[in-house]
Amino acid sequence: MFTNCSLGHCHIIIAVVLWSICVDSRKIRGISLSYKRFYRERKSFLCIDGSKMIPFDQVNDDYCDCMDGSDEPGTAACPDGRFYCTNLGYRSHYIPSSRVNDGICDCCDASDEYRSQTPCQNTCRNLGQRERAEVEGQTRVLGERLRLKQLVIEEGVLTWREKQAQLRDLQRVSDDLQTQLDDLRKEEARRKEEADALREREMGARETADNSPTSPYRPESPISVFKELDSNRDGSITVDEVQAKLSPVQDEEHALSEDEAVIKGRRGVPGSLADEDPNIKAAVSAAEKAAADLKRVEDAYETVYMEIRDLREKLSIDYGSEREFLFLHNQCFQLKVYEYIYELCPFSQVTQKSASGEVVSLGKWGSWAGPPENPYCQMRYESGEPCWQGPTRNTMVMLICGTETALRSVKEPSKCQYVMELQTPASCQPALRQRGIHSEL
Repeated sequence: MFTNCSLGHCHIIIAVVLWSICVDSRKIRGISLSYKRFYRERKSFLCIDGSKMIPFDQVNDDYCDCMDGSDEPGTAACPDGRFYCTNLGYRSHYIPSSRVNDGICDCCDASDEYRSQTPCQNTCRNLGQRERAEVEGQTRVLGERLRLKQLVIEEGVLTWREKQAQLRDLQRVSDDLQTQLDDLRKEEARRKEEADALREREMGARETADNSPTSPYRPESPISVFKELDSNRDGSITVDEVQAKLSPVQDEEHALSEDEAVIKGRRGVPGSLADEDPNIKAAVSAAEKAAADLKRVEDAYETVYMEIRDLREKLSIDYGSEREFLFLHNQCFQLKVYEYIYELCPFSQVTQKSASGEVVSLGKWGSWAGPPENPYCQMRYESGEPCWQGPTRNTMVMLICGTETALRSVKEPSKCQYVMELQTPASCQPALRQRGIHSEL
């Protein structure tokens, strides 16, 4: 009797142990560590959405009691339920609970097919090793691209400093030229005033002399002119005599300049004031030299001014938070698509060249157009040539990370609106985190 009772007690103990194992297995399967606190063994279970309280033995009993499906994490009873694949050694993830025990291995640790006849193998370790190798390879590639990015950043910083120094030098040259211009303008005005004063004084002296009876420049009388033209002294003047007398004068007139001819015709004397007066000649020469010096410095100042304007315009552009895109300035990248050649000149313009050689503007540099968290991932080029019966051509350039800098693709998703992809290491960003290889038990 004692023996039978002992055996009965043993059977009860074994049954209790097996039942507890089943309950424990039922409550653990399909649950992540972060949710395990909701499934601690107690008399009742509160649905995670707080909508209902049920006896704890109804958890994972293959019947959906909670509207959020939280009472059946390890079965397919609830239509909106989720099953957690632990996938030790690989990435953990959720699957719809409808895939539990459906004969298809969804979890690499085979935990979703615990009652299925499908022989699932645990492949998490192999998958984890493969992914880690891929991540390591990607990390090496990204490391190389980030190294190249650092080089273009250093190049950009150096170029920026050189341009700033060049601007300072040009500004000093401009200031010096401005000082020279002020002095030369005064000198040119003074020299011109001196020459004009000498001319006026000489003209006044000549006018006074012209009015004198003994002046050689006084106009001759008609009788004296007649006698001079009547070369044969026959008392009459022929056409031949007039032509013979005027031809040398006409030839001499043709050899003179316009100003000299006016003076000669008015006074009947050869030469100009500058030819006859060395002081006037020297003053005119000095005035001409001052004007030439002024023109030379004005041309130099204009050239320097244009260089300063272009340099300031270049330095006013946003080349990235670390000036990583400055090296793209003054570069152009081409890509042939069918019969067209597309050319992107960063911070300048985008063009399309046809097989016939016609070049069409697809937009001029506008601004960065990326989202606030990454503004330097897109470039906007706008106000290109208008399409026939269409909008003005515009181009959006998407910058992608790559080892080389090259134009990779050109598309026209809508009429006269273009999208390009420019690959460059300057656009590479450090990885915030790698995809998690799960080690959760």
